[in-house]
Amino acid sequence: MLVTLKEILKIAEEKKIAIGAFNTPNFTSVRAVIAAAEELRQPVILMHAQVHEDMGICKMEEMTPVMRAFAQGAGVPVCVHLDHGTSLDYIRRGIDLGFTSVMYDGSALPLAENISNTITAISYAGKTGASVEAEVGSMGTAEGGGEGDPSIYTDPAMAEEFVKRTGVDALACAFGTVHGFYKSAPKLDFQRLSMVRERTGVPVVMHGGSGVSHDDYRRVIQCGVRKINYYTYMSKAGAAAVSGKEYAQFHDVLLDAERAMRADVIAAISVFSGLNA
Repeated sequence: MLVTLKEILKIAEEKKIAIGAFNTPNFTSVRAVIAAAEELRQPVILMHAQVHEDMGICKMEEMTPVMRAFAQGAGVPVCVHLDHGTSLDYIRRGIDLGFTSVMYDGSALPLAENISNTITAISYAGKTGASVEAEVGSMGTAEGGGEGDPSIYTDPAMAEEFVKRTGVDALACAFGTVHGFYKSAPKLDFQRLSMVRERTGVPVVMHGGSGVSHDDYRRVIQCGVRKINYYTYMSKAGAAAVSGKEYAQFHDVLLDAERAMRADVIAAISVFSGLNA
């Protein structure tokens, strides 16, 4: 069932849970995530990140039809989300292709420019009814960027102003997580997170969700996080499942990787939705 981010976050708010948002840069990862969500009967978000295209992993035009087809055929609510779009033209193209949600990432820009560009992204999204996520503070797109650097964390007062002036559906908040692998256990600023949620009143998004402890997942959800972005450890699970093995045919590699990623996603969704509390 294909839905928007706003619709899926309403479910999260009602249940006081977080929805897992998984980057799916290939057919195998899409299959793994959808299978996990349907097994648990939980809503899920499929994501395409602009950085994956920049890295040559996949193109938005290649993945959007696949993601939409799986979402439309799923027995649970599925949002198809464009993650970390740093170009307004890229955002516009994604909306035209059929994403039901987009994230405009202007976090590296001055606040006034970030607000202006986010408003433009919202105007694009309004033509199709897509939802819009944005970011204040800086997670960046690089793995490990800004780890442990409070100077780039989200200012709650700035976040409040941003939400009031833009009307975004969700806000990505920088409070101690990073993309990719952690060099050490993350130290999350829960007080800052709670203040952002209290002052903005919108669902908060946690980027860099891989590698966080189960207790910290539960605590950020209590603080108002309703969407958790997750990819690195799912991808790692797929790689580990086939590492060092010999295969006669490539499709067997994909099947083993898919099974491992599916198991990892099941574990993540179980925590995010409180199934293993």
